[in-house]
Amino acid sequence: MTCWHGLSLPPSDFLPMSAVPTEIKLHQKSRVLEIAFDDGKTFRLPYEFLRVYSPSAEVRGHGPGQEVLQTGKQAVEIRSMEPVGSYAVQPQFSDGHGTGIYSWDYLYELGQNQEKMWADYLNRLKAAGASRE
Repeated sequence: MTCWHGLSLPPSDFLPMSAVPTEIKLHQKSRVLEIAFDDGKTFRLPYEFLRVYSPSAEVRGHGPGQEVLQTGKQAVEIRSMEPVGSYAVQPQFSDGHGTGIYSWDYLYELGQNQEKMWADYLNRLKAAGASRE
């Protein structure tokens, strides 16, 4: 488990009302990123979920309708994670992906919408005849 205890960063000037993480833990055995925010909310985000919803252009494309369905990411791991300024982190995944910059707002959004987003992902996989494996 990798842990950044007591991560206390000032809110970004660009995001004055944003929640800021107070702690981030990587649970390698269960492949879950646990993130606690200063508003008291804590989210447990599986590595696979983070990978398939990477904010990178490689996954999202460069505009609406250009998203690329991510398949075969069930066993993906986070090998390392670096801070990006005082507003984000950039994980390096075991499949070589490392261009996604996850802002605090985006991680919070993922946590808040995890159930719906995961169901949507599974439906898109099924429709494409693709697999998580």
